[in-house]
Amino acid sequence: MKRAECLRTAETCVCGKREQDYGSPEDNFTKIAEMWTAYMGLPYTAQDVAMMMALLKVARIRTGTATADSFVDLAGYAACAAEISTERNARMRT
Repeated sequence: MKRAECLRTAETCVCGKREQDYGSPEDNFTKIAEMWTAYMGLPYTAQDVAMMMALLKVARIRTGTATADSFVDLAGYAACAAEISTERNARMRT
C-alpha cells in the first residue's frame, strides 16, 4: 500500500461512513474517555483515547500480525488526535 493510498483510505474511514454510522470521532472518544475515567479513576481526554488507540495499533503492528488496515487505522487515529488537539488549543486561545 502506498502512503497516499493509506492516507486516502484513512480519510474515507474517519470522515465518511464510520462518522455517519457512529457519530464524530471526537464525540465517540469523549464518551470513551468518560468511561475510562470512571473505570480507572484517572482523568482521560478524547485526545488520550485517540493516542492510546494509536498505540494499540502500533502494538499490533509490532507483533508482526498487522494488516494494511492497521496502518490505515493508525493514520486515522493520528488525524483525529490532531483535530481534537488543534480545536482544543483554538478554544483555549479565545
